[in-house]
Amino acid sequence: MLMSLAGIVFGVGFFIVTQAQTSGFEEFFIKTILGTNGAIRIEDKLQATLRFLENKDSTFLTAHRESVKYISGIEEPDQLRAAVMKFENVKGISAVLTGVVVIRSANMRDSGRVFGIDITDHLKVSDLGQQIVLGHLNDFRTNAAGVLVGRVLATRLGINVGDSVTIEAMSQQRRYRVSAIYETGVSDIDRQRIYMNMQECRSLLQQPTGATFLQVAVADRDRAPADAAHMKQTLEYNAMSWQEREKTWLEVFRALRISSAITVSTIILISGLGMFSTLAMIVMEKTKEIAILRSMGYTRRDIAHIFLWQGAIVLAAGVVLGWVFGACVTYAVSRLPIRITGIFNTDSFVVAWSVWHYVAAALTATVVVMLASWIPARRAARLEPGDVIRGTAQ
Repeated sequence: MLMSLAGIVFGVGFFIVTQAQTSGFEEFFIKTILGTNGAIRIEDKLQATLRFLENKDSTFLTAHRESVKYISGIEEPDQLRAAVMKFENVKGISAVLTGVVVIRSANMRDSGRVFGIDITDHLKVSDLGQQIVLGHLNDFRTNAAGVLVGRVLATRLGINVGDSVTIEAMSQQRRYRVSAIYETGVSDIDRQRIYMNMQECRSLLQQPTGATFLQVAVADRDRAPADAAHMKQTLEYNAMSWQEREKTWLEVFRALRISSAITVSTIILISGLGMFSTLAMIVMEKTKEIAILRSMGYTRRDIAHIFLWQGAIVLAAGVVLGWVFGACVTYAVSRLPIRITGIFNTDSFVVAWSVWHYVAAALTATVVVMLASWIPARRAARLEPGDVIRGTAQ
């Protein structure tokens, strides 16, 4: 029984730890995505295409809606911005103009993509302010020829804050000064994005009006899919929520949570089997005592409750101790130093503290242990005193 108790404690504890880890990394990934690409991105005007069918029996043509045509970019970003701000859940909008460029330092050259932004607006829809690792945003605000470069790109070019770089686009070359270096932790972003002031970007790309997309921040991120669908229908622009953009990665994290839960639950299952074996042996060894209790007036339900209470006591002790063990290990894991970069950037294990992890662990243990206790209890309740005396008890 002590071995079963230990198994329940470790099973519940490790169930909590694995769920805290997978949920923590998923939450950190979501925070990183929302801090870089926003909750909703609006781009490409929608235009329905019609195919005309001639009716041979009459003189009119029938219009048939065949598909939707996407017109790249946003022609009137200010008007669209005003319309988007009317949606209840929206709390910030940033118009962004992008284009492919070549960036050169003194010794190296590389390809990249410039992002023209209004820094005040963009800070409302991203975590760019917290992602600066070298330099200051004030230099970017006050210097029209300043740029923000990702850490990966800066390392490849061998540049630092204050250095000059040459950016080539539209058959022209212009020199800019690195105002600050940022790091999102997403390697693709830190490798390619070059932020510059919107007016300078318009001049560089020779696009005096319009924008590539609107980046939108919302108050309730879980409402983003519904808001994006409403915007798409109302504004006739393609609107995509972060859940749709990152569907693949979210499915990966979901699969990891389920896989880890199933794997760790085997510890609890093995403990349940141990408890089943223990109680079954007790029933076999205590048949005479059970017969005496039955002859004294104990009902079948009373006998079953005796064994169920044994399982319940072990279960309660195992769950409580497992909760304590899980909380301690989760805290210890969160303090382990580890450098992770790729789809996000962190210097330690990321864990999520949620009461539902503890509830799920307790429910899993309850189902396994009570089922393991119920079968021997049912067998004990079916014993008859006469069968025990005759030696025919089953």
